[in-house]
Amino acid sequence: MKTKTHICLIGLLFGMLLLIAHPSWAQPKPETAGPRIINAFAVDEGYYGYVWKIYLEAEDPNGQMLRIACSVDQAGYGHYPADWVYLKPGFQKHFKGYVQWNTFSSNTATLSEGAQIVLRVSVLNKAGQESKEVFFPFTFLSGADVDPIRLHLSIKERIQG
Repeated sequence: MKTKTHICLIGLLFGMLLLIAHPSWAQPKPETAGPRIINAFAVDEGYYGYVWKIYLEAEDPNGQMLRIACSVDQAGYGHYPADWVYLKPGFQKHFKGYVQWNTFSSNTATLSEGAQIVLRVSVLNKAGQESKEVFFPFTFLSGADVDPIRLHLSIKERIQG
């Protein structure tokens, strides 16, 4: 009787050992590259009512870019929720273009001279992977002229800054 019990216990333990997966048995998941912003630029100052254009170029090796996230942080006021720009199917592998913000709003008070904001832009794909964020500071100045030389800021300055 004891021998039968021992054999059953040993068999049960052996069966449990077979059911426990060893970490080295698992197949590693291949790393998939997500979307990345490869070029971006915008001016960093303008007057209230200025139409601010942020030029972007992005790519996703899997061709699954879904949307662009834009959110604003305003000094002294905090963070505003993200606004989403959805991409058409023809632009999900690579796109070049711009998003714009009309800085005038009849629903809010005028932004004061010297008010500063930071626009954060990233790209997300269908798998939920997000590119690195790119930051664009902007200062409201009355009578500010858009300097075409400043318009050509490279993505390296924005990301590594």
